Amino acid sequence: MPEPDLPPMAVAGVASNDAPSDDEIEFHEPRRPRRRGIYILPNLFTLAALFGGFYAIVMAMNGRFEQAAYGIFTAALLDSLDGRVARMTNTQSAFGEQMDSLSDMVSFGAAPALIVYEWVLHSLGKAGWIAAFIYCACAALRLARFNTNIAIVDKRFFQGLPSPAAAALVVGFIWVMDDAGYEGASQYAGLPWGTFFLTLYAGLTMVTNAPFYSFKDVSFKRTVPFAAIVAIALGIALVNIHPPTVLFGLFCAYGVSGYIVYAYRKVKGKPVSVIATSTDEPDERGLH
Repeated sequence: MPEPDLPPMAVAGVASNDAPSDDEIEFHEPRRPRRRGIYILPNLFTLAALFGGFYAIVMAMNGRFEQAAYGIFTAALLDSLDGRVARMTNTQSAFGEQMDSLSDMVSFGAAPALIVYEWVLHSLGKAGWIAAFIYCACAALRLARFNTNIAIVDKRFFQGLPSPAAAALVVGFIWVMDDAGYEGASQYAGLPWGTFFLTLYAGLTMVTNAPFYSFKDVSFKRTVPFAAIVAIALGIALVNIHPPTVLFGLFCAYGVSGYIVYAYRKVKGKPVSVIATSTDEPDERGLH
C-alpha cells in the first residue's frame, strides 16, 4: 500500500529535529597569522655595524677623525660577517636583508659623506657639499641596484665598487692624513681638491658596471693548504706594521681592480657584464 502523505508540518518537524540548535552551533574566530620572530645572531652583527657608522659620525663632529675611521672600518668588518653568519647558521630572513641595507646606507653612505665634509670639504663651499652629496646619493643608488639585481648577478663579482670598500677608500685617506699630522687639512694647498676628486671617484665607481671580486666563493667549511694559513698570518702581521697606510693601500688596489678586470675582459673579447641572466622587463634593462 502506498504510504500516506505526511502533512507539511510533520515534514517541517522532522527537519527541525535534525537541524542543530543555536546552543549547539560553535562559532570559531578566524585564525590569526602566526607571528614570525627575528633571528638575533645575524642582526646583532648588523646592529653593531650600524653603531659603528653612528659612532663615526659623532666622532667626526667632535673632530676626532682617527676614532671615526675606527668606527667605519669596524662597521665594514662586521658587515662582512653578518651575511656569512646568517648563511652558516641558516638564519637568513627578509627582515635581515632589509636591516642590512639600511645599516649599510648609514654606515657606508651617509657617515663617510658627513665625515669627509666635516674634515676638509666644507672649505670648498658649495663644491664641497655637492661632492659629499654625490657620494651619498651614489651609495643609495648602488644599494638599490644591488637589491634589485641580487638574483641575476654573478655571485663571484659585485656590480660596481661595494659601499664598504668605497667608505674605506674615503675614510682611509682621512685616517692616513690625520695620522701623518695634517691637522686643519683645509690649510694645505691642494688637499681639499684632492679629497674632492677622491670622494667623486669612490662615489661614481659604486654605480659603474665594473666587476669587483666579491670573495663570496671563499668557503670556511672547506679545507685549505697549510700555506694559506701562513699567508693569513703574514697578512695580519703586515697590517700591524702601520694599519692606516696598509689598509688604505689595500683598498686603493681593490678600488681600481674592477677597472683592470673590465679592461682585461674587453681586450680578450670576454663578456664584461656581471649579469648572469637577462630579463625582458623594460624597466629593468637600465639597471644592467
